[in-house]
Amino acid sequence: MTTTVLTPASPLTAADRCDRCGAQAYLRVVLATGGELLFCAHHGRKFEPELKKIAADIQDETGRLTAASTSASDEDR
Repeated sequence: MTTTVLTPASPLTAADRCDRCGAQAYLRVVLATGGELLFCAHHGRKFEPELKKIAADIQDETGRLTAASTSASDEDR
């Protein structure tokens, strides 16, 4: 019997890039078979149904996009 232990993932940074297009990554998909994939918000949404089938964990930080947009709007006032 094999036991897999997942350690908490560190927050994604601007250096983390989408494996599909190279844009900033906001999703980290830890695969059930091992390894991980990084996706921008666009590609994360596009591939979400397939990713859910093969993922052990999905770290979704797309909420940061909305928070950043809201903060910028508040500064304009």
